[in-house]
Amino acid sequence: MWSRSDFSFGTSETNHFLRPLKYNSDSSFDGFLGAERRLSDCALPAVDHAGKMNQLTTPLPFQRMVAAAEIQPTIPPVVELNVGGEFYTTTADTLRKFPGSKLAEMFSSSAKVFKDAKGRFFIDRSGTYFGPILDYLRSGELPTQHIPEVYREAQFYEIKPLVKLLEDMPQIFGAQVARKQFLLRVPGYSENLELMVRLARAEAVVSRCSSVLVCAVRTEEDAAHCAESLRILEADKRLVIQFGPWKTAPEIRDLLDSVKMDIEAQGYQVTYDYCSKKTFQPKPGASEFFYTFLFTWW
Repeated sequence: MWSRSDFSFGTSETNHFLRPLKYNSDSSFDGFLGAERRLSDCALPAVDHAGKMNQLTTPLPFQRMVAAAEIQPTIPPVVELNVGGEFYTTTADTLRKFPGSKLAEMFSSSAKVFKDAKGRFFIDRSGTYFGPILDYLRSGELPTQHIPEVYREAQFYEIKPLVKLLEDMPQIFGAQVARKQFLLRVPGYSENLELMVRLARAEAVVSRCSSVLVCAVRTEEDAAHCAESLRILEADKRLVIQFGPWKTAPEIRDLLDSVKMDIEAQGYQVTYDYCSKKTFQPKPGASEFFYTFLFTWW
């Protein structure tokens, strides 16, 4: 069998090469493997082919402990934040006030965190509107300014109680809730909006302005008035974007204003008016349902 005396290290001339092991013919192969395993458990110098000693081999359990520490950072009780270049100081308990929110998840012990050069926790969002978010977490105080922007940040951080309170405020209820619910009831609204922009851009290649013909009908009766005019346009291979009918209270002008608002929100300059005779002459009784949206490019 093997014994510790069977192992010896060389002189400095051999750069601590391990001398050849003595092997007893009566030793079993299992004994050799056992000795090899005992050697692997020790933190022995690793030697390269040139005889130069490398760094000490780190035992595997210790490597796992280090890796676990790296992926599970400790969140201190007091937290310094860098939110898009704005600096804040608060407590970890404040940030974790609403379990299940994205903000609470960011500062859980298992979350992957980012820090800036000063060691502050970094969040890549607008810092301007994080202050009102923090005020609500601290004391329940609601914002009085920049309501839509704070609402957007509250949605991002998934702070559901704050989102609900902001949706009840007039600035959000009218613009984000009531109008949004109306447009969800207009069939194909988003698709039609995208198609309008694509048609306008296609015409913009050689002109300063682009026009898109729109037909908006609120009821099935309105649609019946427009049927003949739509057949004429189809026969002439002219494109027209049709909105409606819908089964809610808002009128045609409410829809057209929403279309204009949503197109302008994409950065386009657009106006609309009744379709002129030069553009298209609808059949009698259908004029009030046809409009031209004019995109101005320069």
